[in-house]
Amino acid sequence: MVKKFAFNGKTALSLLLSAFSVFICLQVSAQTSKPKAIKTIIIDPGHGYPTLNAHGKYSYESDLTLSFGQALAKKLRDSIPDCKVLLTRNDRNDAGGFSSARDANRYRAKFANENHGDLFISIHCNWAPGQKSSQIVSYKTTTYYTGKGSGRKKHTKKVPVYRTYSSPSNTNGVETFVWAVNKNDSKVQFVQTSSDDSLELTGEGGNNGSADDVFDSPEAKIMASLVTRKYFDQSLMLADLVQNQFVKQGRVNRGVKQRNNEGIWVLQATAMPSILVETGFISNMEEEDYMNSEKGKNEIASAIFNAIMAYKKNVESGLTYNYVHTID
Repeated sequence: MVKKFAFNGKTALSLLLSAFSVFICLQVSAQTSKPKAIKTIIIDPGHGYPTLNAHGKYSYESDLTLSFGQALAKKLRDSIPDCKVLLTRNDRNDAGGFSSARDANRYRAKFANENHGDLFISIHCNWAPGQKSSQIVSYKTTTYYTGKGSGRKKHTKKVPVYRTYSSPSNTNGVETFVWAVNKNDSKVQFVQTSSDDSLELTGEGGNNGSADDVFDSPEAKIMASLVTRKYFDQSLMLADLVQNQFVKQGRVNRGVKQRNNEGIWVLQATAMPSILVETGFISNMEEEDYMNSEKGKNEIASAIFNAIMAYKKNVESGLTYNYVHTID
């Protein structure tokens, strides 16, 4: 006996979704089985007016990151003219011209995704508080009483007067962050979520959003979620290469770190290998002077540039990468 097969709307939808999933998986398999050319690089100079963020004795983080980003973009455009190099901002204003850091960071992620970036490099400056100290500058006489009633007695004593002051921070060095491996499922969840079921994400600047804000189609969200885990390994490779270049320049190496206590929203929302480079401590007077100098600007841009070129060679040739530094 031949069984009849009921073909209804629900069955058709199920078959359609299954076929689409197979198609997407085949696309991803094809992407991951052969080396991918690096065609688009997104450079993100962190912050921007009016959110200038960290500042030193005389300069602001947002101005320094813009100068580093522009110098890096020039080096890349001169060396690999067939590669599209885009900046999330080109002037002192925050990305997209937004006055809200939250909106600017959502714009950053959307800009990177809509331009189909193969690499996202966010450039920042670090900051650390100085040490608070105190010293005795003089003494003063104070009066106090003991006893009660007729036995009450007056006394005086000298007490020190302190001056409290802060000394400049001596914390220094460079470090590069990637999205934490134990938070990677959050990245997958983010690229799958819609505005009706949005996942609130908090990061630098208190930013949040949903995948509808940063991906241009449902297909793009599905594709991104399927290859997200691969981004971690590639991000880690680039971060390690960046730190290695800084070490060659004699900079203090603070290592490659996974940000898992406080999320860096823009790294989570970008569907591509992504890193955030902290180029030095603007709160340290020596490093602030260095970062404001032509020598410092050129060396910082060169370190990131050399790392990108090495990364590009590794990825496009399918080479195995051996990590140089311990991942924190």
